[in-house]
Amino acid sequence: MIYSKIAVLGAGTIGMSWAALFAATGRDVVIFDPAPDVMARGTALIEQSAPTLRELGWDHAGDMSRIRFTDDPVEAVTGADFVQESVPERLEIKHELYAKIEPHLGRGVLIGTSTSGLTLTALQEGLKDPGGLLLAHPFNPPHLIPLVELMDNAQTRQGALAEAQAFYESIGKSCIRLNKEVPGHVANRLQAAVWREAIHLAMEGVASVKDIDTAISHGPGLRWAAMGPTTTFHLGGGAGGIRAFCDHLTGPFESWWADLGAPHLTPEVVDVLAKGLEEATAGQEMQDLVQRRDDLVLTYVKAAMARE
Repeated sequence: MIYSKIAVLGAGTIGMSWAALFAATGRDVVIFDPAPDVMARGTALIEQSAPTLRELGWDHAGDMSRIRFTDDPVEAVTGADFVQESVPERLEIKHELYAKIEPHLGRGVLIGTSTSGLTLTALQEGLKDPGGLLLAHPFNPPHLIPLVELMDNAQTRQGALAEAQAFYESIGKSCIRLNKEVPGHVANRLQAAVWREAIHLAMEGVASVKDIDTAISHGPGLRWAAMGPTTTFHLGGGAGGIRAFCDHLTGPFESWWADLGAPHLTPEVVDVLAKGLEEATAGQEMQDLVQRRDDLVLTYVKAAMARE
């Protein structure tokens, strides 16, 4: 389905990144956010993201004529073909918003919620007819990172998930489907598991925060970007694939799993992380780090697109 008018509800980092992408693909976008500085912030982010979006092949990147701001959610969704909801991660805020907009949604209009941790079942309780609400969790920043985690359930209208997936894929997204509700979905749980062990290693003094990050970014992170952990280990098994890999390395892996840590984000832990980052990023402004990250990710995404 081709949507020509998108409503973006919530103009934080995620919402504005979505808006920049939607507009860059040639769609008209109405952005709702009650913050008084939303237009200034939004314009700055759209301008900042434009070079990246042009590199990805979107000719309308940075075209502010396709974007309108409002502090009225009803105005935003009126006449919209699709709604991307990215308001703060609090159930009561999302439910209040859904109650306001539901009477004004066009027939069959889908709502993709960017929630990073709330469950679809809990969110559906804010709607009289939850059939058009879908989990559509992106990764930050959505205008650059391809992943979108999708989920429907028994209350979802038949065909809605396939329709939403076709739309997201038409604008360059790589979609995965969740078959079961879990807090944090898939990707957040995976990165939480890796970060937990990174924190444990730092607190145990095994290596510095900088070196632990380097161990990921210059090691398994490169392979995971290409194929993911299980397929990577499948290759590690040679001709025998994953079965040979497990036959050879089950013992070591299970001994490592048994030794993994379970730290908590106490003030002491946060201090260690903050001091470690101060040393690792000395002399680099936050914006410099953001630009370096985006440039490297863009290089990979473009290379991956060229091979498809």
